[in-house]
Amino acid sequence: MNNERIEAWHFLKNNKRFSYDDGNIAQAGYVYSVKGPIKLCKWGLHASEKALDALTYAPGEMIGRVVLSGKIIHGDDKLVATHREYLWIADATETLRSFARWSALQVIHLWESPSVVREYLESGDEYLRSAAESAAWNAVWGAARSAAWSAAESAARSAAKSAARNAAWSAVWGAARSAAWSAAESAARNAAWNAVWGAAKSAAWNVQNTELHNRLMELAPK
Repeated sequence: MNNERIEAWHFLKNNKRFSYDDGNIAQAGYVYSVKGPIKLCKWGLHASEKALDALTYAPGEMIGRVVLSGKIIHGDDKLVATHREYLWIADATETLRSFARWSALQVIHLWESPSVVREYLESGDEYLRSAAESAAWNAVWGAARSAAWSAAESAARSAAKSAARNAAWSAVWGAARSAAWSAAESAARNAAWNAVWGAAKSAAWNVQNTELHNRLMELAPK
């Protein structure tokens, strides 16, 4: 057994119950434990060091800041341990919605977005959501090209992939996807696209992860 203690993120169902159907409800200040042997994706108490990785596995909008300890196995985008303590738990619904809009705004300059899309993304006004979704979809539908499809799908997922779990995300998804498609379509026209795409995607992911981390940390009890 090692002596590591790693702070990480763990999203929970909205009722804060674990996914194991054992009836347990996550509570701040409590240390949950399992017996080994643990195995990534199979058995143990999971979490991710990076907020954006944790969002990939989110079953809901409740976020927990946790400490993993005991036996710990490191994976590419998550960890599994024999002990997981919740330092605090908070409802991140509004944080995820604002993060999704922020993500879409980071690439909005790369396409000719309808004014209602920008207005919705900047204000978060739910009365504009349906109109923004329709406008974004109509804009991208006319501009999309099969050559840009694969790269654009990846860009859209990187922009805010798991934020689609909340009810307001459908509008932002359309806008982010539109922006990504347009950006990818334009960049794909030059021969350097394949070389720069990987580096640009990695840089964008790091920026998005830092932004999400900081926003989630603001939910910590004062």
